[in-house]
Order: sequence, then structure tokens, then C-alpha cells
Amino acid sequence: VISGVVPLWSGKLLFGPDSIAGRPAHALARLGLVHVPQGRQIIPTLSVEENLVIGAAHLPGISKDTIVRRLEQEYARFPVLKTRRNLAGGSLSGGEQQMLAVSRGLMMAPKLLMLDEPSLGLAPQMVRRILGALAGLAKSGISVLLVEQKTMALEIANQVHILKNGTIVHSAAAADIRDHSELFRHYMS
Repeated sequence: VISGVVPLWSGKLLFGPDSIAGRPAHALARLGLVHVPQGRQIIPTLSVEENLVIGAAHLPGISKDTIVRRLEQEYARFPVLKTRRNLAGGSLSGGEQQMLAVSRGLMMAPKLLMLDEPSLGLAPQMVRRILGALAGLAKSGISVLLVEQKTMALEIANQVHILKNGTIVHSAAAADIRDHSELFRHYMS
């Protein structure tokens, strides 16, 4: 609903003062709302760097210097992308493709970065690397909305909303979910 994939059935959808219901993804990105979908959806035939540049190139008024600066920020966040910058995105491992998808979203300098199951199909150590990078984003002032089934995500979350069939059935501080094993077992098993 937030990213415009599913229509809003009722109510309002605001991002700051702006109503965003029904807006296309590119309009949402210009407002600072960026969605990294499940399944990565990188462009496999483009190089890593081309995939990253596409993330920012459509933003109005963006300078080449800004794009270069953002590239360097993403290469610092995920150094493996710099070493593979000239390789086709489709030749990367699943974890590297997920890093690329996250970095492509960050190239748009979002206010809110929404990620749909970034751990899907990844080894636990790769999940930890990606979650660590997401934790760093939150500390730098970028809001992160993470849809995730892996309980490892509780380590970096501030707030948790548990959904069942698309309806919130429980909301709590992440620490409350982590620290109360009864509640944890009930919702996370």
C-alpha cells in the first residue's frame, strides 16, 4: 500500500503532510520514500555501477558530483560492490545482489527506506551484514521500515508490528518482544 503496489482500500496515507495514496514509485522517490522490493530486482545485464547510478539518475537536478559522492558512500558501506563495480549485476551472489539493491535504493537519498524481506534466501552471515548496514542507516537519520520474518531483525529494530493476514495483531518495542520469551514464542514461532 505505501509503495503504491496495492491500492489503499480506506483511510488516508500520509508521508509528512503529503497524501501519497495512488502515487507512482518515481513520485514517491522524489518525496524521499524508497522501496527495495523482495527478490532484489536489480538489472542483471547492467554493471554494478550502472545499477547504482540508475538509482539516482532520475532525480531532478542531481549533479554528477552528487552521484559520485553517493557512489563512494555506497562503496564504503559495502566494499565488495566497489571491487565488483564493472561486473554484471546478475553475476553477483545472492547476498551481493541484495547489497546492490539496498545501495541502489540509498542512491536516492531516502528519508524512509522500505525493505521487503531483504534476508530472503541468504546465509545467516550475509543477513547479519545487511542488517548491520541497516542499523547504521537508522543511526544516520534515515528511517527504515523492514518487513522481515527472520528473528535476527529484532536485534536492530526499535519497534515491531506483528501482522497476521495483513492486520496488525501486536505492536511493541522490539526489546519487549526480545526480552519476553513467552510473547516471543507466541508470535515468532
